Amino acid sequence: MPVLHLAIAQFRPRKGDVDGNVRRIGEILAQAAALDQPPDVVHFAETVLSGYFVEGGVREAATTAPELAGVLGAAYRAAGGSQAIDAIIGFYEQHEGTLHNSAAFLSLDASGQASVVHIHRKNFLPTYGMFDEERFVERGFGIRAFDARWGRTAILVCEDAWHSLSGTIAALDGAQVVFVCAAAPARGMQAPADRRMGDSTPATVGRWERLMRDISEEHGVFASLANLVGSEGGKVFPGASLLMGPHGDIRARGPLWEEALVTAAIDLGDVTRARADAPMLSDLRVALPTMRAELERVAGGAAGPVVAAAAPAAPAPKAANAKKSAPAKGAVAAPLAVVRTGDASHGEPPPLEIDAPLVEGWLVAFLRDEFRRRGFTEAVVGLSGGVDSAITATLAAKALGPEHVLAVRLPYRTSNPDSLAHAKLVIDQLGIRERTLDISAAVDGYLSTEPEANPARRGNVMARTRMIALFDLAAKHQALPLGTGNKSERLLGYFTWHADDSPPINPIGDLFKTQIWALARHLNVPDAIVSKPASADLIQGQTDEGDFGISYAKADVILNWLLNGWAPRELVSRGFNAEEVELVRARLDGTHWKRRLPTVALLSTAAIGESYLRPVDY
Repeated sequence: MPVLHLAIAQFRPRKGDVDGNVRRIGEILAQAAALDQPPDVVHFAETVLSGYFVEGGVREAATTAPELAGVLGAAYRAAGGSQAIDAIIGFYEQHEGTLHNSAAFLSLDASGQASVVHIHRKNFLPTYGMFDEERFVERGFGIRAFDARWGRTAILVCEDAWHSLSGTIAALDGAQVVFVCAAAPARGMQAPADRRMGDSTPATVGRWERLMRDISEEHGVFASLANLVGSEGGKVFPGASLLMGPHGDIRARGPLWEEALVTAAIDLGDVTRARADAPMLSDLRVALPTMRAELERVAGGAAGPVVAAAAPAAPAPKAANAKKSAPAKGAVAAPLAVVRTGDASHGEPPPLEIDAPLVEGWLVAFLRDEFRRRGFTEAVVGLSGGVDSAITATLAAKALGPEHVLAVRLPYRTSNPDSLAHAKLVIDQLGIRERTLDISAAVDGYLSTEPEANPARRGNVMARTRMIALFDLAAKHQALPLGTGNKSERLLGYFTWHADDSPPINPIGDLFKTQIWALARHLNVPDAIVSKPASADLIQGQTDEGDFGISYAKADVILNWLLNGWAPRELVSRGFNAEEVELVRARLDGTHWKRRLPTVALLSTAAIGESYLRPVDY
C-alpha cells in the first residue's frame, strides 16, 4: 500500500471575497507543492471560498464545480504551481438550479489544469441555534466513496460527521480515508475534564476529537478534519484541525485560533492492520442484510415485535436426601458499596467557572480578526474605572498593541473621584494612550431645558453623551469603539438603550459578571477595581446590586439555569428562593426589547433583516 502525503490547510477566508479567496487558495497549494515532500492532497475546510455565515449572500458566493476548477487551476498556475496535486475545497455550489453547501475533490496536473473528480453535497443541514442552513441551501442526498490516484476515499461536510451512519456508509463503500470539511465555531469555555488534549481548548474541540476518533476507530479508516479559523460575526472558528489514525490515534493536529498548513505522511497499509486487529467492519458486512431490514422497518415507522415476559418457572422439587449447599469456606456475603452521583435525573447547566487562559486567548483572537476583517488598527475604549472596561482595554492592548488603544475617561461633575483614579491605574499598567473629556457642560446644557428630569433620565443623558464622544473620537482617529457591557447587565436590561450597547464590537458580552471577575483576576486587573462594588456611577451612591435587589452571584446562577432551558418552577423545586427566581425572570422577560433592533413594520417582500439578510461582516 502506498504512503499518502497529506496537508490540512487551516485557512481564514475573507467573507464574501470569492476571487480573493481563490487567489489565496492557489498560493497555499503552490506553497504546499514547493515543500521538500509535497503532499498528494491538500484538505481545506467547509466554505473556504466565501466564509460560512454569509446568509443571503449565498447566491452571490455560489459557483459551479467546473467554474471552481477553472479559476482554481488558473490561481495555482499564477502562484507558480507546477506539480500535480489534489485539493479538497469547501464551497457554496450552484448545481442544476439549486444551491448546496458542497465540497469538491479536484485534481490538478503539473500544468495547473484542474479536473473535478468528485462532489459531495452536505446531507445534514443544521437549522437550530446559531445555524440556519436550510433557509439558504438545499440538502444533498447520498454518501459515496470514490477513487483518487492514491487510493479510495470519501468526503463528509460538518454535521454529516455527527451522524455515525455517514462514516459507516463511507467505510462500507471502500473508503480508506474519510475527509471531513468543517466550519465549526468554538463554544464552551469551561476547562475540559478530559485533559488528553494537552492545553485547554473549547469544549467543541474536544467533541470533534471524539467524533473523529469514533469514525476512524469503529471503521478502521484514517479520518482528516479541516476546520476554519477566524471570526465571523462574533462566532470564532478555532481551527484545531486533526488527522486521526485507523486505531483512533491522533497523527497530527493544527494550532488553536491560527492559520497553518499541517502536514503528515500516512501508510495506508495501517488500514489493513487496524481492520485485522478489530474486524468490526467485517462483522458489519456479515450482519448487513439483517441491519438493512431493520433500517427499513424503523424508517417505515413499524414497531418491533412485543415479547411477553415468561412466567417464572416453578422451583424443582428437592430430593428427599438433598443437603443445603454451604457457602465456600471463608466466603463473606458483603453488601455492595453504594456510589452516590447526585440527582442525575434533572441534569444541570454548564458550570459558571471558566478556563481563564483559554478565554483570554479566545477573545484576543476574536479582536485581532474582527479588526483585521473590518480594516481597522485602532481602538477606542471608554474607561470608566470599573472592571468591565478595564478587561476590554486589557484585551484590546494584547490584541492590537498598547499604542493602538485610546482610553477615554468621561467624567460628569458628580462622578466618584475614585472612577478617574482607577481608570488611571489601568492606563498606567497597560501603557495605552489616554484622553479625559468632562461631559458636564454637554449634559447640563441639555438638562437645563429639562429641569424636572428625574435621576433615571439624567443617567440616560449622561450615558448617551458618552457614546456621542466615543463615536466622534473613533471617527477622528479612524478607530473602532469597543463595547464594555457584560452578559449579566445585558440579560437584566441594566444598560441605556442605544448608548452602552452601541459599539459595533464587544468582546465580553457573553461573560456573566462573576466570570468577568474571574477573568479580571487572571489578567491582573488592579485589585482596587476588581474588589469594589459594581456601579454605573450615574447617580451618587448607586450600585448595580442595590438597583437589582439581588447579588450578581445569585443572579448569575439563576440566569444560567433559565438560559439553559429550566423553567422557574423547576428552579424552585430544586431549592432556589422563589422570590429571587421571580425577580430575575421578570427582569429577563421584561427587557427583551433592549436586546433587539427596532421593530420595523414589514410591508415588502424584501424587508431588511427578514428577507434581505446579510451578516454584519459580509
